[in-house]
Amino acid sequence: MTGHDENGDAGRPRGRRSTVLKAAGLTMAGLLVLGAGTAGWAYWHLNHNIKSVDIDSALGDNRPPRPTPTPTTAAPASPLPTGSLNILVLGSDSRSGKENKELGGGSSSGARSDTAMVVHIDAGRTHATVVSIPRDTLVTRPSCPLKSGGSTAPAYNAMFNSAYSVGGAVCAVKTVESITSVRMDHYVEIDFSGFARLVDALGGVTVTLDQDIDDDDSHLHITAGTHRLGGAQALALARTRHGIGDGSDLGRIGLQQKLVKALLEQISSAGLFGDPARLYTVAEAVTSSLTTDTGLDSLAELVELGRSLKGLSADDVKTVMMPVVPAPSDPNRVVAKEPAADDLWASLR
Repeated sequence: MTGHDENGDAGRPRGRRSTVLKAAGLTMAGLLVLGAGTAGWAYWHLNHNIKSVDIDSALGDNRPPRPTPTPTTAAPASPLPTGSLNILVLGSDSRSGKENKELGGGSSSGARSDTAMVVHIDAGRTHATVVSIPRDTLVTRPSCPLKSGGSTAPAYNAMFNSAYSVGGAVCAVKTVESITSVRMDHYVEIDFSGFARLVDALGGVTVTLDQDIDDDDSHLHITAGTHRLGGAQALALARTRHGIGDGSDLGRIGLQQKLVKALLEQISSAGLFGDPARLYTVAEAVTSSLTTDTGLDSLAELVELGRSLKGLSADDVKTVMMPVVPAPSDPNRVVAKEPAADDLWASLR
């Protein structure tokens, strides 16, 4: 098995800015159109929607080094940051509670990370690479600190997404850094249920499917062709894995990339700036579904990140999957394909 074609359709998300930039732009635009009195309350409310985790304090200094900035005298100093960045983006999927089960959350309890992407932004912030890590990848999970004190035990041949299950965001970051030797500068977690609310706030998204999907686990039964999906169906599409391809996570990654492109297209074409009430509803859905590290846990910090990405166009974003092969110990799992995987991570250091 190999990564998706960097130049194929799955590798070209639409829109001229990243998802984080879209979120930041929406929230700030909402403040501008709501008026001075309301904007003060709106800023406070949206700002406090964002949850955060202090990953730097939890992990300390035993981490891959940050890249050394390359000095330059060719360009004038910028008021915005221009250095390279690596951001771990997780889609967290709660499986507990009646509402989540009605949304296709399955029968297991708790929350888990069903989507993982390392977003690498090059120095200058005009090029980016998004690397999807299959959740079924077997890895060595390092010992991780726990909020309650103590730490988890190391685990060998553990599924990649078990890191989030046993140690939350901190363990997810430590595991990614352990298998990639790439320092994660930031962490962004998007709650899947909040994602469904966002799709509904936007009025749905349009996707074109290449095959019929019948998946009782995700509650998705849909024919091939073009469909307008509401929040519940869009979330089911993001979750589905049975009935497509070989039933593994690799097919789901392709569907999720298709859905992200559809979502960005809808954000770009929805005419939100002329509808303050709807714009605020979208901003509320975005911020209420986010958990970040403490370096991105405010509207001001998100907006600064977004403004620093203004030169990043869709043509300059590559979307790939970490190269994997079937695991020798379990044909239903995968392991990193070497040396291709290490070469990929080395290119992002």
